[in-house]
Amino acid sequence: MANKSPEEGRITEEGLRKLREMKGTKLRLGMMQNNELVCEETLRKFVNGLGDTNPLWRDKEYAENTRYGTLVAPPSWLYSVFGAGIMHGLRGVHSFHAGDDWEFYKPVLLGDRIRPEAIAQGYEEIKGSHFAARMIKQFQERRYYNQRDELVAKALRWNMRTERRSAREKGKYKDIQLPHPWTDEELGRIEDEVLAEQIRGSEPRYWEDVEIGEALPHLVKGPHSFENEIAWHTGTVGFMVSSSIALRLYRKHPAWAYRDPDSKALEPMASVHWLKTAANRAGLPFPYAVGMQLNAWLIQFLTDWAGDEGWLKRCYAEYRSFVYMSDVIWFEGKVTDKYVDDQGEYCVDIETNSYNQRNQKVVPGKATVILPCREAGTWPVEKRLPQSK
Repeated sequence: MANKSPEEGRITEEGLRKLREMKGTKLRLGMMQNNELVCEETLRKFVNGLGDTNPLWRDKEYAENTRYGTLVAPPSWLYSVFGAGIMHGLRGVHSFHAGDDWEFYKPVLLGDRIRPEAIAQGYEEIKGSHFAARMIKQFQERRYYNQRDELVAKALRWNMRTERRSAREKGKYKDIQLPHPWTDEELGRIEDEVLAEQIRGSEPRYWEDVEIGEALPHLVKGPHSFENEIAWHTGTVGFMVSSSIALRLYRKHPAWAYRDPDSKALEPMASVHWLKTAANRAGLPFPYAVGMQLNAWLIQFLTDWAGDEGWLKRCYAEYRSFVYMSDVIWFEGKVTDKYVDDQGEYCVDIETNSYNQRNQKVVPGKATVILPCREAGTWPVEKRLPQSK
């Protein structure tokens, strides 16, 4: 039977030895894989769950009149194929998705089929953690291939592994007031900021017109809600199952679920993202957004700025602070460099950051965007399209 409460695993030398032995191993995906085919339904559900209104991803007529000639999956759609990775090793030790380093090589277009892979990449121990007595930073690489066996993207992911009891005892987050006590006036201003999103779209952003030090327009998300979380999982996550399917799964893998004290139902460990009781057991005061949501919002921020003709080459992001239900997050960025790389492409480096209403850094990172060059007549999207396009 599944555990009455989340399993209280320990970080042991034996467990760490097994992790070291697994480095370089290709992992079995099982039911962690979700979408495979890029179709209008999978795109629509994903961008609705993300809250991204860019017509390039959702308006077929609009997309057919772009250089792509068809609907395009946003770069973050790959999370819906295979998300934050495969949990392996250190049974019963809690895991927080703490960062991703994405590189994007090819567009993912309507009708494509995507095949993912996951490779274990070892770990390192974090000393002096304020969250738990002992913390392990575990690495895994995800790779995504299309039906032509072309590598369309890869991402190095890292998770923080902590003992649940240790995190509760440290109580780092016990003094945060949640839900946040927003006033009606504050909420009105925030909602106006959310609706002020700027999507560059069909107007090319040329490399010549970008200046070092230039600030990107803000993107605002929140207050984070139960609806946001469920919408994200609906469009993204493949392991959410119900009824007899869930029961059979949890009897086979008892550590994957626990008995919720309120509903008395078996709930997945992922319910830390929507159930307060589960979040509390992991040492957190309130349910919180999934790490890959934060990165998907950051990618939305960058593709809004780059426009249809820009190409997001790299997006590195660290998930430094939890985004709890009722939190608001403001994304910002600044151009730090512009140059022609060794491939003759016109690149812009961007320092990204985001903060919440407690003035905490949430998702610091960096990105590289390739832009069209007016003088050279180069178009980065055109270079990456299939030859038949």
